[in-house]
Amino acid sequence: MSPAETRAWIKSRLDPIESYDPATRKVSSDTELNPGFPAYAKPFSPAAVLVPLVEHDTGMTVLLTRRSDKLRNHTGQVAFPGGRCEPGETPWETAIREAWEEVGLDAAHVEIAGLSTALQTGAGFDITPVVAFVRPGFVLKPSPDEVADVFEAPFSFLMDPASYELRSMVVPSGATRHFYAAPYEKQLIWGATAIMLRKLYERLYGPPAE
Repeated sequence: MSPAETRAWIKSRLDPIESYDPATRKVSSDTELNPGFPAYAKPFSPAAVLVPLVEHDTGMTVLLTRRSDKLRNHTGQVAFPGGRCEPGETPWETAIREAWEEVGLDAAHVEIAGLSTALQTGAGFDITPVVAFVRPGFVLKPSPDEVADVFEAPFSFLMDPASYELRSMVVPSGATRHFYAAPYEKQLIWGATAIMLRKLYERLYGPPAE
């Protein structure tokens, strides 16, 4: 497909921001891989992340961050730029604001493509992934208080189910919890970020064969 056809194809499989409705959107949970765990029964705080698809001439990549070791939560984990929604903000407004605050990504380089499947997490967040096309030529300025590293991974790698391993860990309660992880160079993409990427894959290609 040409770049224009690829853009149109991706947009056609996402929820347009013009019809955004929190009550009818698709929502997933990070308990889906762990059916023995009880469903979350807490009020969720609305949050959003930007899923930046960088349109290089050599192929599309996804811009990701590694969270600072100074943060109290999810220290050192690979994540999308994002955070908690401020009162009155739409998810896409939050995602663009957070991308500017965290890595200095100028909104002039960002074009919203649509919304992917929301994710509710055990940390109490209801995260809306805002997928966007990003024009190259930007200059990033990561916030040292929030971001330890910024890198790009090939979109083709992240949209390949074979890139993900099913791993497990023992949580403080003693139970075993399963999660997806995608090793890429020196980084490990796992947890909520891996789930949102796999949900984006399902939007584009359908459920992967397990």
